Amino acid sequence: MAATTHTVSNQVPPLTGYDVFGADRALTEAVQRHTSPELLAEVRGELGELGRAAGSAQVQEWGAQANANPPVLRSHDRYGRRIDEVEFHPAWHRLLGHGVGAGLTGAWGRPAGHVRRAAGFLVWTQAEAGNGCPLSMTHAAVPALRTDPALAAEWEPLLTSAVYEQGLRPAARKAGALLGMGMTEKQGGSDVRANTTRAEPLAAAGEYLLTGHKWFCSAPMSDGFLVLAQAPGGPTCFLLPRVLPDGTRNPFAIQRLKDKLGNRSNASAEVEFDGSWARRVGEEGRGVRTIIEMVAATRLDCVVGSAALMRQAVAQAVHHCTYRSAFGGVLVEKPLMRNVLADLALESEAATVLAMRLAAAYDDGSEGERAFLRIAVPAAKYWVTKRCTPMVGEALECLGGNGYVEESGMPRLLREAPLNSIWEGAGNVQALDVLRALQREPMALNAFLQEVGRARGADHRLDRAIRDMLTELADLDGIEARARRLAERMALVLQGSLLVRWAPPEVADAFCASRLGGDRGAAFGTLPHTLDLVSVVERARPVAH
Repeated sequence: MAATTHTVSNQVPPLTGYDVFGADRALTEAVQRHTSPELLAEVRGELGELGRAAGSAQVQEWGAQANANPPVLRSHDRYGRRIDEVEFHPAWHRLLGHGVGAGLTGAWGRPAGHVRRAAGFLVWTQAEAGNGCPLSMTHAAVPALRTDPALAAEWEPLLTSAVYEQGLRPAARKAGALLGMGMTEKQGGSDVRANTTRAEPLAAAGEYLLTGHKWFCSAPMSDGFLVLAQAPGGPTCFLLPRVLPDGTRNPFAIQRLKDKLGNRSNASAEVEFDGSWARRVGEEGRGVRTIIEMVAATRLDCVVGSAALMRQAVAQAVHHCTYRSAFGGVLVEKPLMRNVLADLALESEAATVLAMRLAAAYDDGSEGERAFLRIAVPAAKYWVTKRCTPMVGEALECLGGNGYVEESGMPRLLREAPLNSIWEGAGNVQALDVLRALQREPMALNAFLQEVGRARGADHRLDRAIRDMLTELADLDGIEARARRLAERMALVLQGSLLVRWAPPEVADAFCASRLGGDRGAAFGTLPHTLDLVSVVERARPVAH
């Protein structure tokens, strides 16, 4: 074939070799807002280093390799002995090791620990979301373990370590450890009180043998697992080590790995316990209460993880449209495409600002902020994760047929997008948790109203949305059937109040007009044409500023 017939032109260069953190204005501003001045240079430095790694061609290649080579279960060795090991591609270990080394499991003991860790998680999982699961659960296990000071003293230094050591051996012999989670079972799913796994107490205080199954066990290559089982006193939380202190393997039969829609670089398994040794965490019968702080922390990571997917999707879309020409001009300059990109950028920025506000509440730790989190986390988890899939799908369409091809990376983002809405309780669970907080914890609603009230008077559409929300809250008729509607409204009002206070006027104006004022169609790209959409799109452009 003649070379002249195969000249390549009007193709977009890959988005690589850039600082994922520094190129994200919404994120960099949030970090500055929520970090004390004396820490800011240090935090920016570490996030900039992580951002440059995440945007490098090398790390992007690791992400593609890890996704293309899913984990493999090795149930037996060559001699027929049961080993129940999961084999990962080397790229997975490199990604996970870099994440651990960057402090993404070590938020609880550092100044501004949750803000810097949430920002890092948002940056790093843009390279490949699958390694976020073990990072998240290891991080989130700390508050549950702190209910038992002896366990916390033993395990917390390992979980918050910046050292990643792969391979199965006693945790005490490692410089760092990972923790997985096994809560749901075949017959119950999110209804963990329906679990049938039995826990039989041993003579030694706090020691039990567990027998049963787990339908979803996350990160089965981990050094230990927090699991729920039925003890004599009711549902109880346990720490089950993968390898016993004497070096022998704890009974932990991996029956199969899940063949998942997305998140394919990460392993999720069905496992069986058969007299597996475990230590009780917290009191018997109070397992759900023991793990509730862990669940809240992983739910926040669902919000952060969805914000990461949104940011990477909009970055790819704006980058593509900046270089791609069609119909006589560059796509980004076409009014209709600009409208689509601006709408996507609004969704991304609103998710980022909300996620970082929640992380800052964790760092604050005051009674008021803890009350705020009890209602804001499930509302945010419900709404942000719900918006992720349609938003990523629209961003993919901005690339046209190129976006539908695996090499673009967009199909991987789209397959990943639904996960965070399902993990740690799907939409109905989150909406009902919002109702539960409203009904049982008056301080939570007061804290929420104080937060959104800080923006009152700044935008008439936000003020009207707050009044409508209060009317909705005052009407208890059919409240359970309206739980999704209420959670959505609360999340949007919260996002609007944060953007009005902190985002540039053009971003806040566009959000309030479209999300709170109703001046918008059902699809992305239907913003009022009178808004300053050029500035909104330019703000989302993934270049260093």
